[in-house]
Amino acid sequence: MEESRGILNGKAGEKKFCLKRYLPAKDLSFFVERYWAVSWDLREQEPYVQEVLPYPCIHVVLEEKRSRVYGVETGRFTRLLEDKGWVFGIKFRPGGFYPFVKMPITRFTNTSVELGEIFGSDVWKVEEEILQHGDEVRMKEVAERFLQKRLPERDENVEEVNRVVDYIVGHREVTMVEDVVGALSLNKRRLQRLFSQYVGVSPKWVIGRYRIHEAAERVAAGHRMDWTRLALDLGYFDQAHFIKDFKAVVGQTPGEYARAVQGDEATS
Repeated sequence: MEESRGILNGKAGEKKFCLKRYLPAKDLSFFVERYWAVSWDLREQEPYVQEVLPYPCIHVVLEEKRSRVYGVETGRFTRLLEDKGWVFGIKFRPGGFYPFVKMPITRFTNTSVELGEIFGSDVWKVEEEILQHGDEVRMKEVAERFLQKRLPERDENVEEVNRVVDYIVGHREVTMVEDVVGALSLNKRRLQRLFSQYVGVSPKWVIGRYRIHEAAERVAAGHRMDWTRLALDLGYFDQAHFIKDFKAVVGQTPGEYARAVQGDEATS
């Protein structure tokens, strides 16, 4: 289920596109979480809008005439799928892109940058080689050769970032930065600076995003929900604050989202 978190109304999306994932080579796994490929064929069908709640990760996305580096979107990421097409992507681990570029990752937050601006003109040869393949495994091999030629030294700050993120994911009771700081014996200001430079968003944002991921997943599971209990389970003091945060991120209240993905019978 962790893999599908963040894809809003995933059941509907499964009928519209095909998503495949591939693990990185061992020497890249410190920096890269996975490769992914999405393909669709909606010819003679209506275009489809897919919404995603992004993770605190950088993506390098390759597709014809649109290859870019995408930073963390603090809201929803929306993509219109129409006609026939595909996209190949590299999802970096939180903080894992920084060692390749050595620039504050806040530069990419809520925006995207053309690949050539980051990697130079040589990247277009790689893009051309990837685009000419119809086989995702071959695409992965080309992308890995490109990254391996630029493989940076392991950065202990990337380890620390992921230690914090893993703790947030694994401990539902974490609702404030102070919870992480206390549990992992960290300096709060240093942690905030580290996330700004390496991740592009704050630790507070990361905590909130993973809690909304979990809430959206539970709602989409189709069970009749006790919203007050769910709010308390996710660390909220009351139902009203949970609903407000959920709507601000997802664009719908939990009840509206449940009806959208499961139908009226799924809600109280």
